[in-house]
Amino acid sequence: MRLHHVQVACPVGGEDVARRFYAEGLGLTEVAKPAALAGRGGAWFRSPAGAEIHVGVEEPFAAARKAHPALLLADVATLEAAAARLVDLGFKVDWSQRDSFPGHVRCHTFDGHGNRVELLAEA
Repeated sequence: MRLHHVQVACPVGGEDVARRFYAEGLGLTEVAKPAALAGRGGAWFRSPAGAEIHVGVEEPFAAARKAHPALLLADVATLEAAAARLVDLGFKVDWSQRDSFPGHVRCHTFDGHGNRVELLAEA
């Protein structure tokens, strides 16, 4: 078994904010939604390794402040570069738990809708 995707939510009309965070900030590639689902709004993103994050429209919207996807990056340099891109785009990155997960370096951030996202790399 392997994980295919994780879904997070955004409010109606929140797709461009999601694109800024997931595509521009994290470097994920937006992929087309199947025609049968495209009318629901939202956006789907894929990592080079094939894992996907699906951003779905939810009304009423409530951000996931605790539950979160954790994205494993190739190495610490890649993690730090992604975090720097996010900061440059205006997203807050929290390094307070940098060394709290054995064998890994990590940070936490929130997408443009307030959903928590963890980024980590093997130390």
